[in-house]
Amino acid sequence: MKKLEIACFNLDSALIAQNAGADRVELCTDISLGGITPNLEMIQEARQKLTIDLYVMIRPRGGNFVYSDTELEQMKSEIETIKKLGVNGFVFGILKDDNTINIKQNKVLVELAKPFPCTFHRAFDAVSNYEKALEDVISCGFSTILTSGTSPNVMEGKEVLKRLVVQANNRIEIMPGGGLRSNNISDLDKIVNANWYHSSAITNRSEMTSAEEILQLKKKLQS
Repeated sequence: MKKLEIACFNLDSALIAQNAGADRVELCTDISLGGITPNLEMIQEARQKLTIDLYVMIRPRGGNFVYSDTELEQMKSEIETIKKLGVNGFVFGILKDDNTINIKQNKVLVELAKPFPCTFHRAFDAVSNYEKALEDVISCGFSTILTSGTSPNVMEGKEVLKRLVVQANNRIEIMPGGGLRSNNISDLDKIVNANWYHSSAITNRSEMTSAEEILQLKKKLQS
């Protein structure tokens, strides 16, 4: 059974996602920055109201994915605090200045997050050598990579996504995301054949998830 994760930038969207049949919520805030760590109050309220799995974004700011020692300490502190709130997993990703995977720093956070699984987010799409990056992310202990195949969106990255799924060979989930909508998910799935897919399911200029879009995404995944 193919599954769908919905990126939610506010609590209302998370509830819409659950009610429309999403399998998991990725909770973050500030769509203009591409998603950063939500505040504790939002996470606590989401956990109280959601019965589906809840993954939380750990990202201290917008911009690139190279972090200072101070920012890394902030990320560690957030994971330690949020772990106690009953979440099901974390979403983050750290690169080096040359846009390769920062194995050392990612490993520290993955270890800290245990026993909860971690998704390496679309920082992956900034790497130049995706084959090596995939092996590096696996070596860090991540369970999933959220990626558009190193392209601006999943349809442009579909051939790379297909190659990543083959190379991963069930050692890690490759979860396509980035411009994924109900009007392209069927075509993408035929090519990529992933187990998980990721969408914000936002169909207008707001930050609100569309229930109808989620229903269509689920319907097309299951047909």
